[in-house]
Amino acid sequence: MIEQFAENVDLGLSKSEKTLPSKYFYDKNGDELFIEIMNMPEYYLTRCEMEIFTTQTDELVDSFRADKNEYFELIELGAGDGSKTRKLLAALSDKGYQFDYLPVDISQNSLEQLQLSLQHHLPLVSVVPKHGDYFEMLGSVKDSHHPKIVLFLGSNIGNMTDTVASDFLYQLGANLSKNDKLLLGTDLIKSEDIVLPAYNDESGITHSFNINLLHRMNTELGANFDLDAFSHAPEYNEDEGIAKSYLLSNKEQSVKIAATGKTYHFRAGEKIHTEISRKYDDDVLAKILAKTDFSVNSKFTDQKNYFANYLLNRN
Repeated sequence: MIEQFAENVDLGLSKSEKTLPSKYFYDKNGDELFIEIMNMPEYYLTRCEMEIFTTQTDELVDSFRADKNEYFELIELGAGDGSKTRKLLAALSDKGYQFDYLPVDISQNSLEQLQLSLQHHLPLVSVVPKHGDYFEMLGSVKDSHHPKIVLFLGSNIGNMTDTVASDFLYQLGANLSKNDKLLLGTDLIKSEDIVLPAYNDESGITHSFNINLLHRMNTELGANFDLDAFSHAPEYNEDEGIAKSYLLSNKEQSVKIAATGKTYHFRAGEKIHTEISRKYDDDVLAKILAKTDFSVNSKFTDQKNYFANYLLNRN
């Protein structure tokens, strides 16, 4: 894990336009900070998706067209704290569906906390945690031959470019069978005054979340980043429909990373691209799905039309 972390960091920081993979945000501190982000007044995404799961729970369950007499697997990619999913799990359990809930996450800490929470709140739901990479974990259940409903919520798909997202969904479909389902959470395209504060809150939590990536590199990779010498610098282009997060070097500086055995140089004002957050509409999603095995079955939105959960069918 450390070797891959170091390799990915070296690859990104060696580019002419420096990057760092967003998946490394999520250590224990990163997990806790992201939970704080989800509770920020500016971060509408979680509240809007929670509204859908709270007010349209029965409609979501009905859209799955699951047979109460047939066992299925409910697989959540990037499960996090599972707060939204709990509404769905409770409804499925109360209605007598037969299923196992398989939360998949790269964070062992998140999985442990989620399992403890569900044991307390929904003791009748069977939980089978899967720690690791999405496709590795999907591969482990691919041959079970049971119907599958996959959840990919929170607009996690938005952390990918459209090309990568299309390839991701194609690969996901390759691990599923005909008529399996995918519930895909997407943040919809909106104006800058709504979107940008979600990535640049007044309390500075998103700043801490982005800077924590440097702290993690200091701790795990033996780097010597001066955390005060970098700033959180988000951008959003409504026409493009993509929010981007950067770490901005406040001065000319050099950073040594023991795990890579290299020194990296930063100009004053130079940016490290850490994350994208793609926003969607029906047309954007249609283009992404064009080369996959998925088609749109249903669409659920919150009252403000800020967020959408698309129910996709594996053709």
